[in-house]
Amino acid sequence: MRTVALKMLLGDSAKYLALVFGVAFATLLMSQQVSIFIGLMTRTASQVLDVREADIWVMDTRVRYVDEVEPLPDAALGRVRSVDGVEWAAPLYKGLAILRTQDGLINQVSLVGVDDETLVGAPREWLAGDLEALRKPGGIVFDREGASLIWPDADVLTKVGTEAEINDRRVVVTGIANASAPFITFPVAYVRYSEALRLTPPQRNKMSFVIVRAGDGVDAKALAERITAQTGYQALTWNQFAWRSVNYYLTRTGIPINFGITVFLGFLVGAAVTAQTFYLFVVENLRQFGALKAIGATNAQITGMVLLQALVVGAMGYGLGIGACALFFESLSGLPAFENFALLWQVLVGTGAVVALIILISVMASLLKVFRVDPAIVFRG
Repeated sequence: MRTVALKMLLGDSAKYLALVFGVAFATLLMSQQVSIFIGLMTRTASQVLDVREADIWVMDTRVRYVDEVEPLPDAALGRVRSVDGVEWAAPLYKGLAILRTQDGLINQVSLVGVDDETLVGAPREWLAGDLEALRKPGGIVFDREGASLIWPDADVLTKVGTEAEINDRRVVVTGIANASAPFITFPVAYVRYSEALRLTPPQRNKMSFVIVRAGDGVDAKALAERITAQTGYQALTWNQFAWRSVNYYLTRTGIPINFGITVFLGFLVGAAVTAQTFYLFVVENLRQFGALKAIGATNAQITGMVLLQALVVGAMGYGLGIGACALFFESLSGLPAFENFALLWQVLVGTGAVVALIILISVMASLLKVFRVDPAIVFRG
């Protein structure tokens, strides 16, 4: 029966290819769009995820996500350090600045000021220079993609030693590092905290965050609650803060709706094409199914044949669609716009489940027609 089912399926190559294409197109569109959506949402919290040393972020109570900064007073650092269970706490500056290069061009950069002593929050993967590059007078370190935006016609590694200005103050490029791509595609520039205070316009408070490491055996979530209770500031674990940043963009922008519509259209088109083509395939083979019934095939055996045909179509279409999606991300992985975008295993599983649903819908519609077929159809003209 299995051989007969496969011969029936492969015998009509046009409809077989149409079925496979419908599933493959739906798989490609859904997996690609979901992967891009996940990549974009991850970027919204990239600067939280990059600070691997910190368990807790402390901030003003009005801050809702990582790019929304309300500076803390300098005394906040000492208050956080005094909380029992804190192994260490360090200041972190985050803000925007205007960089003027030697050729007179200006670029808006995301300026990150890390603790002078520990350099907590600095990048850990270096392409030129090393961690000590930040300790040099006037030193500034750029992420690779950001540097390529500032100097698009040059090898960014050769820009070490180049001078520039921020707020009429001289800075020197002392290193190029790897950093996760931010959601807002401004170059990311790292300096020491004291340099950040020197480079930015004067204001009463400048400390954007206090990043905290919990002591050995101390629960980070409980410590965050204790910091909030004792200092009055908002303290969140890195995971909570990252998700809060993601949720801000999920609820305050149209990104989820736009991607959701595209994914739904992929499902709708895949389901419609597959169900209609599979139904027509079964209808055109009603005589064969009738003949099988006439020689004693049961509905259960017929169901097994149709399920086998659907399984072959689903496996082929899913494999081609996922392969095309993987090839898409692999071929564009070198472009800055697609940095850190990837096809995750969760997307593979989720897309597979949706494809299975599409196949199930197609099979159910077709089986109803097969169950009602009269074996006498074989003898009719």
